Amino acid sequence: MKPMSQTKLDEIKSTASAQFKAATSSKSLYDLKVQFLGKSGALTEVMKEMANLPKEEKPLFGKKVNEIKNFLEQVYVEAEEALKKAEMNERLATEELDLTLPAYVRQAGSEHPVYKVIEEIFTIMARLGYSVRTGPLIEKDYYNFEALNIPADHPARDMQDTFFIDQHHVLRTHTSPIQIHSLENEKPPLRIIGTGPVFRCDSDISHLPNFHQIEGMCVDQKVSMADLKGTISFFVREFFGPGLKTRFRPSFFPFTEPSAEVDCSCPICKGKGCSLCKHTGWIEIGGCGLINPKVFYNAKISYPEWQGFAFGFGIERMGIIKYGIDDIRLFPENDVRFVRQFLS
Repeated sequence: MKPMSQTKLDEIKSTASAQFKAATSSKSLYDLKVQFLGKSGALTEVMKEMANLPKEEKPLFGKKVNEIKNFLEQVYVEAEEALKKAEMNERLATEELDLTLPAYVRQAGSEHPVYKVIEEIFTIMARLGYSVRTGPLIEKDYYNFEALNIPADHPARDMQDTFFIDQHHVLRTHTSPIQIHSLENEKPPLRIIGTGPVFRCDSDISHLPNFHQIEGMCVDQKVSMADLKGTISFFVREFFGPGLKTRFRPSFFPFTEPSAEVDCSCPICKGKGCSLCKHTGWIEIGGCGLINPKVFYNAKISYPEWQGFAFGFGIERMGIIKYGIDDIRLFPENDVRFVRQFLS
């Protein structure tokens, strides 16, 4: 005579197998699987009786349980495949395609204005012999600050609210570290454009904690402020349109000396005064200057044998000026209504 637990196992095997095969829908089949093979199912409840069996019977009982479980799972898979096939055949026999219904119109995508600006800048600067460089987003403190003549106690660090990863790494606050990497790894003369995301603890109608910059650097044996002014003036006319003027206001950046802020006449009102330029006729677009000799020294570049200039612009700011966008916070939202305005 079979033990009571063995009899229950045989009953579960027989009953479950028959009901799996007789199921009429995928849902009812799944419910049966839960009923017999689930965590609280009939097979699990019988397995709990193993604790009451004599020690010598437990291995045979466990083997029997596994055999029945594997058998029922195979029956379930076969029944599931049969039901899916039957349900698909039923759909094919009953469903119809109404060819008179209007077709779904797929929304046309558009390149984001940030990348439209970047590509246009690349195209313009390539004509002057500049090529593209990139750098890491998580930057060593040395490359983000110290190599750019911003030591640990320098007040200029307060100008850039920094996201610190740890004591020695930061989310880069500007694209200027690309200059140092290029000076260390390449031999001058150099004409490079570096670009990418930068990060600062700042967020309002005119600032984002994550925005994009573009960085330009020219290193050669004879470079002057006149070369810098000519390069930027050419770029402004090519990017914003002919006839626009540029002006350079004295400023301070630790990594350039002398340094200047760059303004251009407002592309919207052509210098007459409007809400975008706050009725001044001028818009600030970035900073520039001749590369500080200390930066060359940190990168082990011989100065004054090699000289250079550098400039940097905010990509979102360039897009705001070019397209008349009134809120910088529209850029990261990726609202299709905003992005589709820039379809080429």
